[in-house]
Amino acid sequence: MSETALYPHTDRSRDLSQPVSALSPDERLKASSDQLRGTIALGLLDRLTGAVAADDTKLMKFHGIYQQDDRDLRDERRRQKLEPAFQFMVRVRLAGGVCTPEQWLKLDELARAHGKETLRLTTRQTFQFHWILKRDLKATIQGLHTALLDTVSACGDDARGVMCSVNPALSRLHADVYDLARRASDHAIPRMRAYHEIWYDEERVATSEPEEPFYGATYMPRKFKIGFVIPPVNDIDVYAQDLGFIAIGGSAGQGRAGLEGFNVAIGGGMGRSDQSATTYPRLADVIGYVPADKVLATADAVMGVQRDYGDRRDRARARFKYTIDDKGLDWIKAAIEARLGFALEPARPFQFTTNGDSFGWTTDESGRSHFTLFIENGRIVNRPDRALMDGLREIARQHRGTFRVTPNQNLIIAGIAAEDKAAIEQILRQYHLDGANALSGLRLNSIACVALPTCGLAMAESERYLPDLLTRIETILARHGLQDEPITIRMSGCPNGCSRPYIAEIGFTGRAPGKYNVYLGGGFHGQRLNKMYLDNAGEAEILAALDKIIGHYATERTADEHFGDFVIRAGYVPEVKEGRYFND
Repeated sequence: MSETALYPHTDRSRDLSQPVSALSPDERLKASSDQLRGTIALGLLDRLTGAVAADDTKLMKFHGIYQQDDRDLRDERRRQKLEPAFQFMVRVRLAGGVCTPEQWLKLDELARAHGKETLRLTTRQTFQFHWILKRDLKATIQGLHTALLDTVSACGDDARGVMCSVNPALSRLHADVYDLARRASDHAIPRMRAYHEIWYDEERVATSEPEEPFYGATYMPRKFKIGFVIPPVNDIDVYAQDLGFIAIGGSAGQGRAGLEGFNVAIGGGMGRSDQSATTYPRLADVIGYVPADKVLATADAVMGVQRDYGDRRDRARARFKYTIDDKGLDWIKAAIEARLGFALEPARPFQFTTNGDSFGWTTDESGRSHFTLFIENGRIVNRPDRALMDGLREIARQHRGTFRVTPNQNLIIAGIAAEDKAAIEQILRQYHLDGANALSGLRLNSIACVALPTCGLAMAESERYLPDLLTRIETILARHGLQDEPITIRMSGCPNGCSRPYIAEIGFTGRAPGKYNVYLGGGFHGQRLNKMYLDNAGEAEILAALDKIIGHYATERTADEHFGDFVIRAGYVPEVKEGRYFND
């Protein structure tokens, strides 16, 4: 099979001189998968194993499903000559993080039935189920379907779940931007019939039309992330997106006027590998402005350039950020404009001030109330001191608005009518949720990925460890009178960066059990990469270093100087000015 046949949408000017055999194994797998069907349906019927075939594990990512195993049990099961304790993570597609009470109740029901009575809010504003057994996968996905939810494109080499700023106080502007984010999500997802056949038991329909008119047989070279943000709050970390749309309203996006258009940012991405110096985090570049009615066309043009020119031979270099750096930003911008048929306008002024959430009660311009609840590391579960899962289920039974998952893994109970506010407050008190926000500025600005025991990539703990580490750092902050200081701190169990650690003021990535790389100097509103300060450090070394730096910060910071700015000014790390190349 020729490469041209594999990529029917490929621009004819692309270099097609190398043979298909030079393409990565993942590219050849996609091409031969019968549009992502593989042998998934047969594998689900095999009761002799809790796993599916190796190739199908890759294809199932396009269906929103990751095969994992309980790593806490690996050694014991190996000693008993048993296969790993296989289970699956199922991720929901939820544009902009908006969920109805009815959908919440279905998610809760499925988590209690199949997911060890827990839900996980993600940094891309959606829900993950963990611990789903193979025999329960269909029931879980069909249950989601009854609530008009699915898992299409939540993982895989396609347009991942589309993010959107969560600022309901800007009612009109937020509504306009969310509507576009929702439409972009529906527009960008694959049209694959495999999902309906495998999970909904629909019959295969013969057709002469291409099954994937945009994605073709091989989809994107790697995952592609899209987000919409409303200044002055950069809650989605727009510079970490492959394609970011920065809303411009009547007052540069900061007032309550309606939407005018968007500045376009391209080329962000957090992933890197400790084993490869050619991989690095990168911040997106703002390349121009488009009116609101050109957003979907712009998304098609940008994705089309990456689809046709992204690296399909070296998967480690297949993200859009590398395509931009290999081809040059001017070349990429010209290619996007050629597909659009018009030039982008000059970028319009905007300003960000934070990438965090505002907790507690707010009221929007229509008089409706919203309550933002801190959810530590996004984990919804009942604990002895706080029945979070039960309390949110009870709220969903009473609530007539929506729930909104924030990009910082928190939750907004949104659109509460004045007559319903007292009832919601009573439930918050009853389940001891009313005090969940009474925490340090450090903890309220913390994010951790799931990591162990379920993530196969994790090298160290993250979600299970960060709360304890925060307690020790809070002691240091209190000793220096900084217990309320908002400092962004993020931890990932590996260098892949799911918690966006490389733009935190304090970032950690796992290297080995109990060992982390420590990064300092990220921008408070996500505008600057940080730089590695400690390599492969244990807790004692980490705490000693932070004690010294925090003490220095407490005595010599200037008025309104953020921690990330101070560590650069004080010379602890150099500033990463380009936001582009990252070499430790």
